[in-house]
Amino acid sequence: MLPATFKLCAGISYRHMRNMTGLRKNAMVAIHHELSRLAGPGPSNWISQVRRRISKMLITDEEGYSEEEMTYVKQGEDALQKAISILGEQDGWTTETVAPNGDKVLSKMLPDIGKVFKLEVMMEQHPDNLYEELVGNMEQMGEWNPNVKQVKILQKIGQDTMITHEVSAETPGNVVGPRDFVSVRCAKRRGSTCFLAGMSTQHPKMPEQRGVVRAENGPTCIVLKPCAEDPNKTKFTWLLSIDLKGWIPKTIINKVLSQTQVDFANHLRQRMANNVSMEMAHAC
Repeated sequence: MLPATFKLCAGISYRHMRNMTGLRKNAMVAIHHELSRLAGPGPSNWISQVRRRISKMLITDEEGYSEEEMTYVKQGEDALQKAISILGEQDGWTTETVAPNGDKVLSKMLPDIGKVFKLEVMMEQHPDNLYEELVGNMEQMGEWNPNVKQVKILQKIGQDTMITHEVSAETPGNVVGPRDFVSVRCAKRRGSTCFLAGMSTQHPKMPEQRGVVRAENGPTCIVLKPCAEDPNKTKFTWLLSIDLKGWIPKTIINKVLSQTQVDFANHLRQRMANNVSMEMAHAC
């Protein structure tokens, strides 16, 4: 049995055979069975480790993800974990701006990342409604946010991961020209809290475009958490880390990014209010 198993494993080392449906899974099942036989009644640390690793690979194979897709999934999950770690650090934040309605933007310098911005606002909508607008209707963002020209989903992987292409509009006076981004996004729910994290990536469907500056972002994350006093309201937090590229003074970048976050909150509020008005009109 063992020689036959090795032949099967050798076969999946060829790309055209590795991608054949079920072949990779059959090979891993065969290895798992053979290791069980070799292990015998006594414990064997290395065999146990290999078997655990194969079990994880079998779960991945059941989901039907390719190696490339798993790379995107891991990038998205890494972005989420990094963002959660940054947001969990309460010390060292500096206030950038506070709007009359209480919307607040903070900033912080981080090693290996640079300056990150954090928007903290209270929304009058339930987290589920905001999540549906930001995730379910993501490609419609250009309709209500004038700072965004277009958002296009290039690829979806399962329920939680997608790769997107976004094109930003130029700032007033063209102080900062249009930028585009290719991002992997990870959308997760943990209890009553919703997360939309992301970071820059590359995708074969969207190479760099001539005449457009390809900016980079990440980790970024929007967190939607029900308000403790009123669960129909949402504590909205947006962590933003971005490199706009080009020769732009940092003072201008800081002002542009903090204002972009404040504007986003206001545009989102208006969008949600319009959605409610349309629903009431349809009900009449």
